[in-house]
Amino acid sequence: MSKEKTTYRDAGVDIEEGNRFVQLIKPLVKATKRPEVLTDIGGFGGLFSLQSGKYKKPVLVSSTDGVGTKLKVAFMADKHDTVGIDLVAMCVNDIIVQGAEPLFFLDYFATGKLAAEKAVEVVKGISAGCLQAGCALIGGETAELPGFYQDGEYDLAGFTVGVADYDSIIDGSSITVGDKIIGLASSGLHSNGYSLARKVFFEKMGLKIDSHFEALGKPLAEELLTPTHIYVKPLLNLIRDFSIKGMAHITGGGLLENVPRVLPQNCKAVIEKDSWPKLPVFEVLREAGNIEESEMYRTFNYGIGMVLVVPESQTEDVLSRLRGFNEKAYLIGEIAHHDGASHSVELV
Repeated sequence: MSKEKTTYRDAGVDIEEGNRFVQLIKPLVKATKRPEVLTDIGGFGGLFSLQSGKYKKPVLVSSTDGVGTKLKVAFMADKHDTVGIDLVAMCVNDIIVQGAEPLFFLDYFATGKLAAEKAVEVVKGISAGCLQAGCALIGGETAELPGFYQDGEYDLAGFTVGVADYDSIIDGSSITVGDKIIGLASSGLHSNGYSLARKVFFEKMGLKIDSHFEALGKPLAEELLTPTHIYVKPLLNLIRDFSIKGMAHITGGGLLENVPRVLPQNCKAVIEKDSWPKLPVFEVLREAGNIEESEMYRTFNYGIGMVLVVPESQTEDVLSRLRGFNEKAYLIGEIAHHDGASHSVELV
């Protein structure tokens, strides 16, 4: 009596679908290629030749991150071509604050059952994000994990490596009293606070993903899936020509938790709450969710996605340069003396 043969596909892993996926994304990966990239997708590792001659003392700067529960919104809307931009943004925005140029990016895509077309949509976003940041997508991992994820769901993680000159690393150590704080506008919620946002919109307000909410001026799905803004190229331009003393990427923890990460112990940030316009989505969340002001500033970016600390003498020139890059930039505060008795961010 012959025994019935069992294959990996019977167990839920389709190698052929994985191979088809790799073929489909090759043009997307190729679009991000930089001259330093030495390999095509499909090898065991991506090769990148660091042009160390461009730097006196090259220092590699790395970051890893994910998209969080914003993915839940993508599943609800069945729209997957923007979360890849978020993935890249969360990583490259973290390393630009130290003055590092992003060089290359890798992604991890995990799902219960691979659907190549849906996964390609995700990689379209990753490729678009890499093009915005000027970095190369040189590899990644596609993991098919039967029984691990709910049907139709997936998870994402991203990894980036950049380079900075040792003597040009931005660490906030030169920040001093009297320096000015510039805020760059966010494009929306970015990729933080979605657990609270989903609770307010879908539980408290009872909205559907395709609801057209008048106060937002667009369908809810479009608002919630607006990609995280990538600040890399304008900031690299600023770093070249101005004395940027410190930068903070405003992610989880908001202004209250992220700005202190770049401040010396004797300094605090005094931020004027009314110095920039709040996007409608934040005001809807605050009112509908009955969210306290301190919670808004700690959970969300509240309209400011990146903070710069610059010398007072360069403030207007920096603002002008940023606006030349079509960035919405605002003077939102200044650095004051911190006596240790109060919080290092003061909202006035």
